[in-house]
Amino acid sequence: MCYYTQQNASIENLKRRFNAELDNEETFLQSDFINGFSHPNIPVILDSSPHLITTDYTWGLLPSWAKDIEFRKNTLNARIETIDEKASFKNITHNRCLIIASAYYEWHWNDEKGKSKDRYQINSQDDEIFTFAGLYSSWTDPLTDEIKNTYTMVTTKANRLMDFVHNHKHRMPIMLKKQDETAWLDQSVTINEFAYPYEGNLIALPSN
Repeated sequence: MCYYTQQNASIENLKRRFNAELDNEETFLQSDFINGFSHPNIPVILDSSPHLITTDYTWGLLPSWAKDIEFRKNTLNARIETIDEKASFKNITHNRCLIIASAYYEWHWNDEKGKSKDRYQINSQDDEIFTFAGLYSSWTDPLTDEIKNTYTMVTTKANRLMDFVHNHKHRMPIMLKKQDETAWLDQSVTINEFAYPYEGNLIALPSN
């Protein structure tokens, strides 16, 4: 699974990379280490507005029927193999987004219980700025009527490199190749076409 990322690209670099504008510079997140459990607003691009980088969506999807905001700690990731079966995701597989990143982090277990771990930073050797496949939704707080926009990161079976790094769960996020980003945002492309380990030019480096 993937709960920790990096997004250290500047606003101008993101604008050039995606040929897009940014909706709000004041809420733009730029950080070397992002903890998903803090439910950050990592910049994303929605299928409904591919020429806009938005900062109004937080990590941890809240389905419309969620009773309270605490539910989002369970939905940082969505397994692509079961995405059509899970109540949290099955009705929003057409709501697709690109989650922007410059790296992510995973831990290699040195023993069966994970008491000793080594952290790795995973980068793309093809693109300094890349994207993860995501799904998004909007949720209305039943107590306050406040609307929260949220997203989840879609994961798949680990490729050979990530099978070594993530040797506990053997999973990895779907890191989209640059040429596949438009296809992910295209609702006519079935989601199962992306159920493959990412075979791009990745590098995993030990990270303190």
